[in-house]
Amino acid sequence: MTNATDSLHAIATRKAMTRLLPVLGIAYFMSYVDRANVGLAKTALEADVGISAAAYGLGAGLFFVTYALLEVPSNLIMYRVGARAWITRIAVTWGAVSAAMMFVQNELSFYILRLLLGAAEAGLFPAMMYLVTLWFSQRHRVTIVGLIYVAPTVATFIGSPMGGALMELDGLGGLHGWQWMFLIEGLITILVGGLVWFALPSKPADAKWLTAEEAAVLGERAAGPEAPTRLRGNLRLAFGDPTVLLLAAIYFINQAIGAGVGFNFPALIESLGLQSPFLIGLVAGGSGITALAGVLIFPWLKRRFGHEVGLIGVGAAAGLVILVAFVVTTNPVLQVGLIILSSFFGIGTLPLFWSVAMARMSGVIAAASLAYINTIGITGGFVGPYVYGLIEEATGSLLAPYYVLIAVAAVGVALVPVLALAARRHRPGATISSERSTPTRA
Repeated sequence: MTNATDSLHAIATRKAMTRLLPVLGIAYFMSYVDRANVGLAKTALEADVGISAAAYGLGAGLFFVTYALLEVPSNLIMYRVGARAWITRIAVTWGAVSAAMMFVQNELSFYILRLLLGAAEAGLFPAMMYLVTLWFSQRHRVTIVGLIYVAPTVATFIGSPMGGALMELDGLGGLHGWQWMFLIEGLITILVGGLVWFALPSKPADAKWLTAEEAAVLGERAAGPEAPTRLRGNLRLAFGDPTVLLLAAIYFINQAIGAGVGFNFPALIESLGLQSPFLIGLVAGGSGITALAGVLIFPWLKRRFGHEVGLIGVGAAAGLVILVAFVVTTNPVLQVGLIILSSFFGIGTLPLFWSVAMARMSGVIAAASLAYINTIGITGGFVGPYVYGLIEEATGSLLAPYYVLIAVAAVGVALVPVLALAARRHRPGATISSERSTPTRA
């Protein structure tokens, strides 16, 4: 590679980061707000609609059922029609369903709307990850994914207080505060869909703000000329690679713990005596600050030292220690602080998952396999809140579910050395990439 080509690629990469990341970030920000704001409404839904803790846990988790089932089909459609059109469709439909959450009347309507919300949003995240494989070279991807993850972390410490503030509109126009929250945030998301349509090219060749040479070098360095275009005959690569399966299993555990804790964190804060929805949202948003630090620091550690799987192991072990400390301490303020700290490791290591996966796939294989990993992993987002709700209702204790989470976290820690072994045996030699000479260290 000549210095001129490297310089051209660096310029094109900076342009792509500047143009794409704000659009992807806004879309992902709203998806996280619309997905997680139901946690702020938990107590109000019980009081106003009569939804029990177990029914809430089931409804919160049902989102992930349709979300997971439709991930792979959604991403395969996206591969055919293009990311711009498909992410626009996703944003508009999930915004409409999110706004319709204001019409929840009982447990059944709550379940139906959560299922529809999951179906509408399915494919968003793997579509964004697939875009990364089209636009950015492997050595840039962990940084890009880390920056994309800034969006949900910001959504946590801005979105939660924002949702809490909207709930303070309780009684205005004869609507409950949670109805205003769902309506306004849903309408904003529909507008974001319009932004995606006008500002997000599907691939470098579609970008009017790139020269032909810049678009060509981005495409070559990202996927390479040999990227597969047919899924038939490549099913094992997409769905059966040991590294892919282990990543999916560890991601499942990560999401089960994160969703189980996250969807019930506002209720835990409220149990300490806080009554204002805004203050509850503000405290809950503290986990977004630690998560933001994590998604910036862990990619930096990877760039500095390599060893992505080792860093994933550090995060998993730290998460286990934090859960144990949570159940051991009786200081409620310390318990809240530990939950906030856990986001640094639980969310901060997620860019490393996708960097490990992306180093081993491209083309239609990337579209299918990234969605597959997210499908398996995000199923944990259903299991976590559901099991949490069942245990809480059966025991009447907010603490009891954490004993189960500790056992699950221990399994996750045990799987990391197995992932390291699989990653060493299945290095990115089969990956179609122009950067074969500098494979990612695992």
